[in-house]
Amino acid sequence: MPAQRRDAVEKFVIEGGSTIGGTLVPMGSKNEALPAIAATLLACEPVTLRNVPEIRDVHVMFQVLEALGAEVSHPEPNVYVVDTGNVEDWRLPAELCRRIRASILFAGAMLGRKGRVELPPPGGDVIGRRRLDTHFDGFTQLGARLTTGDTYELEAQKLKGADLCLDEASVTATENLLMVAARARGETLIRNAACEPHVQGLARLLGAMGATVDGIGTNLLRVRGAQELGGADYTIGTDYLEVGSFIALAAVTGGELRIERARREDLRVILSYFRRLGIRTWWEAEDLLVVPGDQDLKVKYDLHGSIPKIDDAPWPQFPTDMMSVAIVAATQAQGTVLFFEKMFEGRMFFVDNLISMGAQIILCDPHRVVVVGPSQLYGTTLESPDVRAGMALLTAALCAEGRSQIFNVRQIDRGYERIDERLRALGANIQRVELSEEVR
Repeated sequence: MPAQRRDAVEKFVIEGGSTIGGTLVPMGSKNEALPAIAATLLACEPVTLRNVPEIRDVHVMFQVLEALGAEVSHPEPNVYVVDTGNVEDWRLPAELCRRIRASILFAGAMLGRKGRVELPPPGGDVIGRRRLDTHFDGFTQLGARLTTGDTYELEAQKLKGADLCLDEASVTATENLLMVAARARGETLIRNAACEPHVQGLARLLGAMGATVDGIGTNLLRVRGAQELGGADYTIGTDYLEVGSFIALAAVTGGELRIERARREDLRVILSYFRRLGIRTWWEAEDLLVVPGDQDLKVKYDLHGSIPKIDDAPWPQFPTDMMSVAIVAATQAQGTVLFFEKMFEGRMFFVDNLISMGAQIILCDPHRVVVVGPSQLYGTTLESPDVRAGMALLTAALCAEGRSQIFNVRQIDRGYERIDERLRALGANIQRVELSEEVR
């Protein structure tokens, strides 16, 4: 493992008003990399992962593997080689697991590898309750016994395929059950499965390791487990959520942005909803997306002049992780939009920060906000509550008048690689500043 950035308390200082444009190469998908890292526990041979984003959550996942006894090497930037052959412990390190929500993914991987796991409650974003029932219901149907207390303990004498119907199309539950099913005897059906691009990526990785997964990209996955899974050389796909974030950023700051390695299939619904806000894009090549600089942001009303609604839902509908940046984009568009966040009861509370900057937003309840634009935003002091809201506040600060300070930037670092450096390369006036002990 490379030397990590020391865990300093830092803030971003941003001077708004710059035009953000140029050429962007997006990072690898965070949401695909995290389950892929956990899945290396299933392999009896080394696994090479490429295009891995260098972000906090990824580094913590590798630290968990190392704490379990795995050997992790980092031969070049964004490439990791993992050998889990020496992993014997089935108890996950509590201090590390509390740092990230994705630690729950080690439950399925360890259950598939050892038939046993002790999992501390996972950490992660404070965006509302995130239930684990779907995970544990599936584990028990595949043969595990669950004991709860200060930790979750799962043990299975024999994992056996089953016909599962998830009570919600949970991404992480689908990923966990895919990993268990890849080592279970017989065939497993996962109905009402999540089918987001990162779930598809995990399924492809498991296939490269020797499992058989049919129905990739659909809500019905058919998995035939293997007695042993081998190594693989796998490339993480482009982070379509980062692409969406930069599209919104370019649109509200007026710059022309060319995005390489964009995957059309992953962006169809995001681009469709952005068009409701007047954001235009076009494809110059199959994987080269252009955000023109002459945006005329006007809300496209529904038939008969009805106020449009942007709501999230499981893939292939609008992703919940794009809601925050879409709300910021709406503050700069002429017109009124209703946003309906259905998945997390705490995600919308970040709009208080935007209101303090001058946005015209009505918080109707924990799930709905009405945005009336355009609003001139003004720089102020902000704090990032979670990964996606952090990127949204960065976007707001960059299109605002004056100086902003954003605290708790470790939340942003959890999901966006070297975001300050990459933004400066696109024309942003942003600096990372370490705070003194007196200010912390």
